[in-house]
Amino acid sequence: MRSLTSIVAFTALLVAAAPAAAAPEGQMTWGVHVSLAPTWFDPAETPGIGTPFMILYALHDALVKPMPGNAMAPSLAEFWTMSKDSLVYEFVLRPGVKFHNGDPVTADDVKFSFERYRGAAARLLKERVPVVEVVDPGRVRFRLKEPWPDFMTYYGSLATGAGWIVPRKYLEKVGDDGFKRAPVGAGPYRFVSFTPGIELVLEAHEHYWRKVPSVKRLTLKAIPDEATRLAMLKRGEADVVYLLQSALAEEAQRTPGLTLRPTPIVSTHWLVFLDQWDPKSPWADRWIRLAANHAIDRQAMNRAITLGFSRVTWSIIPQTFDFYWQPPGHTFDPARARQLLAEAGYPSGFDAGDLWCDAATDTMSEAAINYLQAVGIRVRLRPLERAAFFKSYQDKKLKNLLYSISGAFGNAATRLENFVAAGGPYVYGSYPDIDGLFREQAGELDRKRREAMLHRIQQLVHEKAVYAPIWELGFIHAQGPRVAESALGLIPGWAFSAPYEDLRLKGK
Repeated sequence: MRSLTSIVAFTALLVAAAPAAAAPEGQMTWGVHVSLAPTWFDPAETPGIGTPFMILYALHDALVKPMPGNAMAPSLAEFWTMSKDSLVYEFVLRPGVKFHNGDPVTADDVKFSFERYRGAAARLLKERVPVVEVVDPGRVRFRLKEPWPDFMTYYGSLATGAGWIVPRKYLEKVGDDGFKRAPVGAGPYRFVSFTPGIELVLEAHEHYWRKVPSVKRLTLKAIPDEATRLAMLKRGEADVVYLLQSALAEEAQRTPGLTLRPTPIVSTHWLVFLDQWDPKSPWADRWIRLAANHAIDRQAMNRAITLGFSRVTWSIIPQTFDFYWQPPGHTFDPARARQLLAEAGYPSGFDAGDLWCDAATDTMSEAAINYLQAVGIRVRLRPLERAAFFKSYQDKKLKNLLYSISGAFGNAATRLENFVAAGGPYVYGSYPDIDGLFREQAGELDRKRREAMLHRIQQLVHEKAVYAPIWELGFIHAQGPRVAESALGLIPGWAFSAPYEDLRLKGK
């Protein structure tokens, strides 16, 4: 299409094919803080959180994805173009790339992967991109219904898994369940085995287009208990462990041979008042929601749990996201919280029921609960394993309170779409003024007008006390003495090791 105007034609060295390298050697082992779920092996089911990409970066590849030095790096696509009217995007595939089973990556696989996608923002993507055309085996066109400024934010970042490509022929042969049992991708590592609740084993794909991985075998061990993860690291049974907190993080910091790796990420944490749209619930009263905000000492939590590495931003949107608006903070003021409760008709507080959380955040959730209970909001902690937690959250099965997290990439609009606007996967209720502004901004091509609308939405979320933001997490990891490159922090804002082909053991 000669009429297309190129908007990106990157040839960055960071993603260029490397010269022939030595054969992969050795093994690296991770102590992972959550139980691994087979649903995370399939890009089609990514639920709008970051965790599945821990696996996708190894097994699979995307047309475009965040990489070191480039938030939208051409990967399976060598480059892409956008038409002058912003209605057509064309991707030119990198020649010669193959899936782990030897099948070539083609435009047909790209079309199939998009049409099969059913994860976060799937409905939005399908509504706005009604046609995907295979031009030839190496070129694919996406035709938009109308100009959409966020198409590449949704398709080319970790906001969704829609741009991660699976092999059509293999998947149609084995089916969805068979694919989860034995996934085949185009990433730097291929699937070897999965033992539910125990470990995932991967082996280097020596024909990966970007570079030959240095490390032969990766083992991701599911170790939800934090003390056990640290003990494994100290004994040399793990090379990298995720999520250390409080005294255990300090212990790792003091231990010779171990290196603490605090990693700033785009993961925000917040309390969700699930029942605020039920007029019979105390949470329907803004005064009660404000009381909860004033009850929590976020800075003290930060110092105690994440050693001061988290950032209290008062928003569910990471401060590095495009269109971020900085809210004013709520002071830690227990007396004010009690006064607000009394003015709302609860001078002795009230029983707020359960607070649901991902089991990996139970320490943080418990700290928040302690502050709530100190002002009279009585809560019981109900932790769930991560996959089950987000499934229940998304299926709208939970009540009372919830400790929410999201490490998904994107911008302010994508985060609002998932957690604030009507119809979002984690939205239990919404407000008409917010919904109207959200619909209006979605098609606004003038950046300044759109920014003003997105800022106003964030202001309304703050004024209504829709949530009680906690912080932007400073994720504390640690690595052992065998590791030369853990790939932690190589991709700005990303929580885990990646890209895996950049891993190195000492002596390599």
